[in-house]
Amino acid sequence: MDETTETTVNFTDDERAAMKARTKEVRTARGRAKKSPEEVYAEGLAEVQEKIAGLPDEDRMLGEQLHALVTENAPHLVPRTYYGMPAWANAAGKVVCFFKPKSKFKVRYATFEFDTAAALDDGDVWPVSFAVTRLGDADREFLAALIRRAAS
Repeated sequence: MDETTETTVNFTDDERAAMKARTKEVRTARGRAKKSPEEVYAEGLAEVQEKIAGLPDEDRMLGEQLHALVTENAPHLVPRTYYGMPAWANAAGKVVCFFKPKSKFKVRYATFEFDTAAALDDGDVWPVSFAVTRLGDADREFLAALIRRAAS
């Protein structure tokens, strides 16, 4: 292969860390397959709370608020991590929504995102990722409605 056609993929340290976290999550999920739903929920909750507690202040505050919002509006979703980020999954283990702290990839703002299992399809184009810098009452109501819809 000559120089002009050779391609190299270089991942950042943050991207490599996310991939390692995902690999660990897949192994953990296999082990949880033999556990009761209550045990899976408790372990996932502990993981999510630990991830949120380890975040810088601004991200931690948003993470706590979003965790409370998801828990209140979709208590049947199971907390877990997703690429090392706080997430909430359906009974089949598919991630419905997750919180991407701005500190994770050193970006300008945090996001709250919905994954494919959320099925929020609405026409040909619809939002599934929302930048979050703080949560006012109207923001909570807006996201709560999406969480309920995504989790149903």
